[in-house]
Amino acid sequence: MGIKSFQGARKQQQKEVESLPFKVKDFMTTDLITFKPEQKVISVVEMLIRHKISGGPVVNDNYELVGIISEGDCLKQISESRYYNMPMEDDTVEARMIKNVDTIDGNMNVFDAANVFLESRHRRFPIIQDGKLVGQISQKDILKAALKLKGQNWNSTTKVNNG
Repeated sequence: MGIKSFQGARKQQQKEVESLPFKVKDFMTTDLITFKPEQKVISVVEMLIRHKISGGPVVNDNYELVGIISEGDCLKQISESRYYNMPMEDDTVEARMIKNVDTIDGNMNVFDAANVFLESRHRRFPIIQDGKLVGQISQKDILKAALKLKGQNWNSTTKVNNG
């Protein structure tokens, strides 16, 4: 009669289900507040407060990333200026910024990026493309991505085996 084994037919039904490409570049912030190396630290403090941010990338005139400055870097400067009795107005971003900056690839999966955040304990990572700063991903951006994607298949590609 030509009866097929039900199990055999099911084992042959292996299809690939593709979900959205949850990439960092799809969730990064591109409208960034940046700082210049020659900028005074006191103006950075003012901008951090005005824009309610905790830090930002430092770029040169070609928009190449040269560092990161944070609230902590500014606090350190304030503390040292008091200790050494030096005026705060004279210190520049270049003297206080972190120069060896870790970055994340914009094509990285957001869930892999979440692991990088956990391992590094950084609050934000710049994204560089063709040598230029193109965006920044923060822990909050990753959380927003997770909320937006809830209910979706969290793997970038999954093999479904019906048998």
